[in-house]
Amino acid sequence: MDIVLPDGTHRNADTGASCADLAASIGAGLAKAALAARVNGDLVDLSAQLQDGDSLSIVTAKDPEALGLLRHSAAHIMAAALDSLYPGIEFGIGPAIEDGFYYDVKWKKSLGPEDLDAIESRMAEIVASAEPFVRREVSREEALALFGGKGQSLKLELIEGLPAEDAITVYSCGGFTDLCRGPHIPDSSRLAAFKLTRLAGAYWKGDSSREMLQRIYGTAFFSAKDLAEHLHNREEAEKRDHRRLGKELGIYTMDPLAGVGLPLYLPAGARVIRTLQEWLRRDLYARGYQEVITPHIYNADVWKTSGHYDFYHDNMYFFQINEGDEESPRLTEYAVKPMNCPGHVLLYKSDIHSYRDLPLRYFEFGTVYRHEMSGVVHGLLRARGFTQDDAHVFCRADQVVDEVLGMLGLVDHIMGTFGFDYTAEISTRPAKSIGTDEMWDFATDALKQACARHGLAFDINEGDGAFYGPKIDIKVKDAIGRTWQCSTVQVDFNFPQRFELSYRTENNTEERPWMLHRAIFGSIERFLGILIEHYAGALPLWLAPVQAAVLPLADRHIEAARALVAKISAVGGRAELYGQNEPMRVKIAKAQAAKVPYMLVLGDKEQESGTVSVRDRHEGDLGSWDTEKILDIIKEAVL
Repeated sequence: MDIVLPDGTHRNADTGASCADLAASIGAGLAKAALAARVNGDLVDLSAQLQDGDSLSIVTAKDPEALGLLRHSAAHIMAAALDSLYPGIEFGIGPAIEDGFYYDVKWKKSLGPEDLDAIESRMAEIVASAEPFVRREVSREEALALFGGKGQSLKLELIEGLPAEDAITVYSCGGFTDLCRGPHIPDSSRLAAFKLTRLAGAYWKGDSSREMLQRIYGTAFFSAKDLAEHLHNREEAEKRDHRRLGKELGIYTMDPLAGVGLPLYLPAGARVIRTLQEWLRRDLYARGYQEVITPHIYNADVWKTSGHYDFYHDNMYFFQINEGDEESPRLTEYAVKPMNCPGHVLLYKSDIHSYRDLPLRYFEFGTVYRHEMSGVVHGLLRARGFTQDDAHVFCRADQVVDEVLGMLGLVDHIMGTFGFDYTAEISTRPAKSIGTDEMWDFATDALKQACARHGLAFDINEGDGAFYGPKIDIKVKDAIGRTWQCSTVQVDFNFPQRFELSYRTENNTEERPWMLHRAIFGSIERFLGILIEHYAGALPLWLAPVQAAVLPLADRHIEAARALVAKISAVGGRAELYGQNEPMRVKIAKAQAAKVPYMLVLGDKEQESGTVSVRDRHEGDLGSWDTEKILDIIKEAVL
């Protein structure tokens, strides 16, 4: 047989040769490293037989799909351990996920942390015995008999749901047989490093009307070093969890009486948000943006015109307003806005525009509301009510690249201020979309040109653009290496068309403007949650809700402490007096726990010399400073 390798070279193979056979014929090193193969672009087991003319590449641990393959196999090895430890346990599904794997199981008793240790030990035995993964194709009748005979009702339901024309495959490993499409690693010994991490509940098939199963989470890596690093980062992430820190630092709270996903900001949180907004507001004015304010609710006709009534209805909150009176009611449907775009479009449409007016840049810190399922709401990172740093630019075709370039400069400024590294991804036309081929080609090329001129590398995410235009997504990496989706720049063909926007050209004709959406923070709530976790609650001096805690040693020093607080306030800083009758170590501990950047201690010596004893939240005691020195530092940090 003639087999084509990735570099275009050809290799002969015996009839019936497997992918593993060909890897071995290339070299012992490749055979040892091989995990799976890609035949004609499809990921398959190493045991898969080759056909004449097939193109083949061998998958090793360096392949982008290798980790997912390993984790999927780890879920099966965990299932084999469960099957041997808990006879009669039923299995649902066990996929690989972004940071590991899980298996949903049905068992008569609740599993606990001690069970995880036992399951891990049994998995280690299966790994040590190098149990092979054996694939077998079976008929529907055989599959039903196999799993029905074992009392696996959940697997039977999955089989019944498979299309009649689909081949059914099962994999056996460690004495356990599972329903699975595969592929898998060659044998269990390839699972070099794994850890079971937690237990949770999960509805069968994610349906809240179905029974609750037990979900066992784990993770797996190709090396113990990578596993250790992951577990360290996981532990660090738990320490940085913005929900815990948000409460401890007095940033925000959630009250079930208010409703799910609706944060209530305490004074410290309100101060941080207002500081962020004012910082960005000043910069946007300097960049030629104009601030606008739009309503929180609109007549449903607005959403019918925009298309949201038909395509986004389930994510919105609709209600009726009586426009008449009690005797002659006239009910009109309204909706709370899930986005700010229609208001900005209506503002544009409220006046006649010339080509000389463009570009027209509107921005708004607009609070929006979306109906998120309660199960996916997650603190500030995913809320039902949140504020967007929204902006919409109306421009001519020849201005699109420059406008996008300006937006990328703003991304640089904001992300650089917080020390975020970031990457970009351009999402192209999806299967269902509006607009002509020419519009899509022009808009996508404009985004590419802007990235190229900015020196920003980008990946292409084929077919993942919005139905109304292509977009650039910005993904930032935080202090512990996690990636977050933040900024977005989008081209929109939908709104200008639906609202019939126009401008008068220099030739006195009417043209439709190009419309660009952009949000840099995205959701201010979400960005704040990311910042809290990125800085582990210790926000930078300019953004900290309290920049200095003034700590008098004794009651006789309180007046001098109040005077220092006043001086800090006079230069625009934010200081808090710790005037309680408590030991200094307690005051310092409280300020440290509150992540206050500076602690300024005042005693007899400092009062007489006009100095302060300064402590930094990270570096500790910095010694005695002139009062003017700390005032200058705080003044420098003021917006």
